[in-house]
Amino acid sequence: MYVLRVPGIVVSVSLVAMLVVMVLWPAPCNGAKDLLAPKEQETTEIGQTQSPSFDEQNEVVPQSLFTWITMAKGYEEEWDTFGRKGWYTQDPRLKPVEPGSVFAPSTPAIYIVFEVAPLEDPAQFGVQWFQEQSGGRVPRDPLGKDVLAVPGHERYGFLELKRPGEAWTVGHYVAKIFIASVGQQPFHAVNQVGTLRFSIAESVPGLPSGTGP
Repeated sequence: MYVLRVPGIVVSVSLVAMLVVMVLWPAPCNGAKDLLAPKEQETTEIGQTQSPSFDEQNEVVPQSLFTWITMAKGYEEEWDTFGRKGWYTQDPRLKPVEPGSVFAPSTPAIYIVFEVAPLEDPAQFGVQWFQEQSGGRVPRDPLGKDVLAVPGHERYGFLELKRPGEAWTVGHYVAKIFIASVGQQPFHAVNQVGTLRFSIAESVPGLPSGTGP
């Protein structure tokens, strides 16, 4: 410790330094607030987002994270999950049942079944579906939505498009597919990665006219 000696005054340098720190160091405030508090994202889309169509698989053109993706009347597990939940857990392989793009009005739910590349981190997959209006216009508000959280190192999943009311309305529909990190808003326009289109018809290929599933 150094001591400043001035005629008539003896001051400790350590004491001076301590006083300077006490003055400059901000006092803790128990009521402090985060100046950058997280805020829910708002939809900033202007016009209609043109995203890739997943209706036709193309091995040459990568389609986001999907190895394959299809619509179907259902799904089944080809083998059961085994092992401890978490890392190194092998998820069940999902197989679409009666895949297609045309469904009967009485179909309880339509499924989007997919496989993705093994994920390093958890992700959430989302879908919004709309009935196309005249001229192929897509309304702003969806008929429904669904979100699936997929843990890391898993590959298979499905999204469920539930029937609105007693029956689907005959017509053409579009499903917007979204991928986002866990914790993000799943349906922000920037997270849209593609679309799938399907139809509701009284006559479904492979079934007698007017016969539902």
